[in-house]
Amino acid sequence: MSIEGPSVRWVVWRQDDNGNRYEVVRKDSRAEAEEVAATLEARGHRQIYWVAEVTQR
Repeated sequence: MSIEGPSVRWVVWRQDDNGNRYEVVRKDSRAEAEEVAATLEARGHRQIYWVAEVTQR
């Protein structure tokens, strides 16, 4: 019998110029999430993107 701990996923968040925050996408690795955030950030819109860790059971 094995007991698994919580799984970690990475979320890309977006904040628009009005201060509203939205979850954009969840990825299994931080590198994947950072790549998505960088791609969106490079588009030059006024939104801010960042990556946050989410622990799921």
